Amino acid sequence: MPSFPSLFHAAQALADGRTTARKLVENALANIADLHGEGARTFMSVHAVTARQQADIMDRLRSQGQAPSPLAGLPISIKDLFDEAGSITKAGSMVLADALPASTDAPAIGNLKQAGLISVGRTTMTEFAFSGIGINPHFGTPANPWRRHEKRIPGGSSSGAAISVSDNMAFVGIGSDTGGSCRIPAALTGLIGFKPTARRISTKGTVPLSSTLDSIGSIGRTVKCCWAVDSLMATGTLRIQNAPTGRDGRTLRLGILGTSVMEDMDDTVAHTWENCLRRLSRNGVMLETFTCPPLKEIPKANSKGGFPAAESLAWHLPLLETHRSIYDPFVLQRILRGYEQNAVDYISLLKSRTKLIQQAADIMNQYDAVILPTVPVIAPKISDMNDNARYAATNLLLLRNTTIANFLDLCAISLPCHQMGEAPVGLMVMGRYAEDHDLFHIAAQLEHILAH
Repeated sequence: MPSFPSLFHAAQALADGRTTARKLVENALANIADLHGEGARTFMSVHAVTARQQADIMDRLRSQGQAPSPLAGLPISIKDLFDEAGSITKAGSMVLADALPASTDAPAIGNLKQAGLISVGRTTMTEFAFSGIGINPHFGTPANPWRRHEKRIPGGSSSGAAISVSDNMAFVGIGSDTGGSCRIPAALTGLIGFKPTARRISTKGTVPLSSTLDSIGSIGRTVKCCWAVDSLMATGTLRIQNAPTGRDGRTLRLGILGTSVMEDMDDTVAHTWENCLRRLSRNGVMLETFTCPPLKEIPKANSKGGFPAAESLAWHLPLLETHRSIYDPFVLQRILRGYEQNAVDYISLLKSRTKLIQQAADIMNQYDAVILPTVPVIAPKISDMNDNARYAATNLLLLRNTTIANFLDLCAISLPCHQMGEAPVGLMVMGRYAEDHDLFHIAAQLEHILAH
């Protein structure tokens, strides 16, 4: 697959007869099975037999002019959080290992398969999606592609989704994003990570972390890759004529979010960030630094664990009674924080969120979009996370910037902004509520600038 760097390059090759779905799937499966690669730590399970069967079907349909979409036959990966008919949805945990296989696909996944996209397997993740680091003590943690010999974290919770794409095991990884779980691994591995406005895509058939904040996202090589699967998951249709190209000549006015999101940056991220801003400015992007005082209230609102703690505890209570001893201790600790909240706390949190969403919108909506570093540090080493205090501090730092978009119910995307050969660094672009399509066009324009 290296000769087809994106979903649409491969789709064009299929249309031109330069390759087949079977060849693409075989290539993906070979990369997963490579004993020297990360496949064993990237995938919880591999759908080798089914993927080959589906590839042959799509090749036959294409030869008859009946391919269900231009993307039919392309291999993708599915985070182990989503139901797939015939598979056990473990959510990266031993707790659900004995659950019954799902009887149907989650609607979002079903839409992708209806379009002919092929699931090659289920990717590993932080247990129950409850960390931005990406470590899984039960099934292993895939190493970041940057300086792989140093075994750096992939980012989470959609860790396997990112590595499946970076290592040519899939063209797009489908993940979830409750506090940055698509954008963080994308930023740390040099990929595109998209978080939609939460209500765009049904979360039915997924293991929840926070019913309030959960959203269904994707990780790919280009903005257009994420746009395509987002469109399919949200609507079941793909209108190629609406694809973002990044060449519309629009003069962008972007707000650079200041204050705490710029704190604690390591030297690499700080240098890359300043260079990124210079490149954008040289290419006609209007940049204006601003502050948004309502954002200072978010940590206070979340001081008792926020929505994830309370809502995950409610969901996990029956499992905790029987399986508490086999939870990842770090994840268990975060779930149990739900006990810190009572009904009044939770209702107050809902009211605070509604108020802060409006107050922040009044300030941020004066810009086409708002930008900030996706995460303030490059990927640390997996071995450095053995210390509990360092693990907890790193997790909070990785999530600090990305959680803003989830709390404010915005769409957001992370774009790689580093130079070739440098440590991956992400530029996060936050759009307005329910204006996902506009954000894709803005992101494509920025992607075009940063690629040249």
